[in-house]
Formats: sequence, C-alpha cells, structure tokens
Amino acid sequence: MMKNKKQLESNIAEHTFETTIGCFLIKATDEHLVYLDFISPTKLKATTTLKHPILKDAEKQLKEFIAGKRTKFDLPLKFEGTDFQNKVWKELLKIPFGKTVSYKDLAIKMGGTRFSRAVGGAVGKNPLAVFIPCHRVLATNGSIGGFSGGLPMKRKLLAIENKERAL
Repeated sequence: MMKNKKQLESNIAEHTFETTIGCFLIKATDEHLVYLDFISPTKLKATTTLKHPILKDAEKQLKEFIAGKRTKFDLPLKFEGTDFQNKVWKELLKIPFGKTVSYKDLAIKMGGTRFSRAVGGAVGKNPLAVFIPCHRVLATNGSIGGFSGGLPMKRKLLAIENKERAL
C-alpha cells in the first residue's frame, strides 16, 4: 500500500545540534537524510540520547567536516525537486572538496548560460546544504554570491575547505 504525504512526513525524525560554526537542524526518514537547515541557537531543542542512526551519523560527519577531519560525506541522501533541480543538485555533488565553480559554469553544464537564473534558483533551494555542497558555487566574477545560511556561514564553510581563501 502506497503511503500518502502526511504519513511520510510523520516518519521523519529531526535533530538539532550546535557546532563550532553554528547550529543546525537535520531531518531523516528511516532510510535517508532529507534536510539540513541553519538555525539560531534559540531554536536548539534539548535532545535525549540520539538513537536515530542516520541523524547520529550525519551529526558526527558534519562535525568532522567542520573540524577539518573529513573531506567527503558518506550518507544516504534523498532529495526531491523538479527534474532540473535534481540535475543541478547531482552536479553540485561532483564539485570536489576545496574547489569552487561559478553559477555560469554550472549553467553551461546544464545546457547553456541561458540557464543561469534557473541554476541559481535550484542552488538556492538545495534541501541538504553542506552535504550537497552549494557553498562551493560562486558568482562569475569570483565574489562569494549568495547562500541560504548567510554569507558569514558560506565564508566559514569555504575557509574550512581552503585555508588560504580570502573572501
């Protein structure tokens, strides 16, 4: 029997936690990590022992990344968007640790510069920021561009990946 959207949403577990660069909210089903958001410290929820294996592993891996001990995530991700958004998010996963691309470069990979605005929109709707590394996308002129977690967070993530980068 097929589950409806409300039943699926009730099977989503969430967890908030603090790191040295900020606070996060992550969500997962029994099989996949499905969401990450940047939150204010006032939105942290008291957590008893975290038993959800995917959320536990996601927190561990994100903290290792922030500490400079991890360059790649190994988590079961699931993202749902339009076909175009899914293609953009899959392309983001191909950007190597410590490297950046421009929105224009990404648009060319998606079919041409005429897709620049659509690429920017898809990058902005990434449901798994950091895990799907949208922070590695910069403006064509090399400036930092935008970021759903704010520009200070984007600078922190880029600095973790490339200590020499001055933004």
